Amino acid sequence: MASNPMTLIYGAHASALKSAEIRGEQLWIDADEMSGVSGWVKKPEGFCKGESCVPVPAGRETQFASGARTNLAALAELLGQPIVKDDGHGVWSIGESSTERKRALTSLGAPDFELPDINGRVHRRSDYRGKKVLLVSWASW
Repeated sequence: MASNPMTLIYGAHASALKSAEIRGEQLWIDADEMSGVSGWVKKPEGFCKGESCVPVPAGRETQFASGARTNLAALAELLGQPIVKDDGHGVWSIGESSTERKRALTSLGAPDFELPDINGRVHRRSDYRGKKVLLVSWASW
């Protein structure tokens, strides 16, 4: 069991956790940090993010919460989120859930991105929503 500063990448956001506790494959963090890094809050009905709540499976409550700490890895597993960790460098990464990835793929909407033009002016895909845009790319290989 280790309690050290570490970096958590949750989706596209990186956060420095001051008192993360790693117990094997479990990542225990303070409840206040939980909402800040993931948006999920532990409530009596389960873990909630906005209007969505996910109940904790009956009989498994101690796998998800203990005192003022919550097991973010257990919640990620419950939500179908992939987890990658590098204990040597103190970095954990939790990606989007399989449901969210499927929704993004079936929506046929391209993700937003930004690129500079030849003059250095930054253009975002979202700036051209509703307009036809031709993207030309190339590679030297």
